[in-house]
Amino acid sequence: MAEFLQNSDAFVWSIEGDPRLRSTIVTLVLLDRTPDWCEVVNRFDQLSRRVRTFRQRVVSSPLPTMPPSWEVDPDFDLSYHLRRVTAPAPGTVDTVLEMARIAAMADFDRSRPLWEVTMVDGLSDGGAALLCKLHHAITDGVGAVELGKILYDRAAPFEKCAISAAPTAAAPSSLGRLRDGLRYEFGLVAGAGWGVWKAAQATAASAIRQPFATTKDAYSTAASVYRTTRPITRPGSPIMVGRSRGRRLAMHDVPMEALHRAGVVAGGTLNDAFLAAVAGGLRRYHHAHGVEVGDLTVTMPISIRTAADPLGGNRATLMRFAVPAAVDDAAQRIRMIHELTDEVRHEESLAHTQLIAGALNLAPRWYVSSVLRNVDFVASDVPGIPTPVFLAGAAVRSQHAFSPTIGAAFNITLLSYVDTCSIGINADTGAIPDFDVFLDCITAGFDDVLALAD
Repeated sequence: MAEFLQNSDAFVWSIEGDPRLRSTIVTLVLLDRTPDWCEVVNRFDQLSRRVRTFRQRVVSSPLPTMPPSWEVDPDFDLSYHLRRVTAPAPGTVDTVLEMARIAAMADFDRSRPLWEVTMVDGLSDGGAALLCKLHHAITDGVGAVELGKILYDRAAPFEKCAISAAPTAAAPSSLGRLRDGLRYEFGLVAGAGWGVWKAAQATAASAIRQPFATTKDAYSTAASVYRTTRPITRPGSPIMVGRSRGRRLAMHDVPMEALHRAGVVAGGTLNDAFLAAVAGGLRRYHHAHGVEVGDLTVTMPISIRTAADPLGGNRATLMRFAVPAAVDDAAQRIRMIHELTDEVRHEESLAHTQLIAGALNLAPRWYVSSVLRNVDFVASDVPGIPTPVFLAGAAVRSQHAFSPTIGAAFNITLLSYVDTCSIGINADTGAIPDFDVFLDCITAGFDDVLALAD
């Protein structure tokens, strides 16, 4: 039986008909030394055996209404996905960051599993780096952190990991794919029909007992879904309007405790302080161009992953709302954003994430593309590993995630590690041609917020 992509995974796969919407995640792990290469190979071999999608490719479906499916790659070759190179001169962090930028812009070989890892040794400071690239259909940010726990040790001395059996499955024939597709379609229709019938019974009973409350609940759910999927006709920014396939990456670190304290002092959370810092930086950037800015639309992934969910796959929903970039006072921005994010986290549409993704998969690609390209920016807050970890004998110094823009002007991702919030910025050069000016403004936005912690 075919293993179909869930709706949210199929969505990030299908939108890539527009190359500007590619859903590639790049993570840069900086190490204090070169790890034991044989053990690195063992760890990724084990990872590919425990997480099926690391040995599976995506295969298009024979029916247009059916999502693509995962299929074991009969020619899986670990050495293609895992490579080792020596850093070119000058061998600094900027050298590796440039390698990450190129990786973020390059597409995958779609006849193979959708991940690539390159270990870069020979850095000028004696360290090494792990450049990890995977498609968003494999996992989301929180899922990627869980995958990292398979790779890392809690102490420098390590034991060789035991290798388990690799997933195997015969590739179905074209007739088999069609048969599985028809079963899927029939099951979908039958399940939807049964669900509608059960829902209708429950709604009818509720309407008899509480007619006004039932009508109100239905309207509230419909309104929440509309807020999640409503069309956006233009960006909020008057200057970050272009979109291209060019990318620039940057890293910035801030102390976690100070960012958290700044949020609490202003009546919010660490995440509210993070968004307020970005909004303040954008205010500065627009003023540097001599233009005023109002509210800007942000897409913020919200994790709905539970302990029962398997490794891999997307367990996050994308919520959109407007942030007050025009507000000068950092504390006031945090308070306003706290109210906004609190509303978003209680949206009723969160319970219908897969259904909404399924509906968007059936929508015209030009429509979905146009909506995504009118979002101003994407901001992700990913709780990382809270204690120091090691990879095959090498200490992890830092981790930076560069998440996809999926049509926005830029994506800014906060990935925490021990006591540091590592900020990864992935910017579209069509929207932000003066990246150095933009980066200075964003950095100043964080400085303004961190000043509240004092």
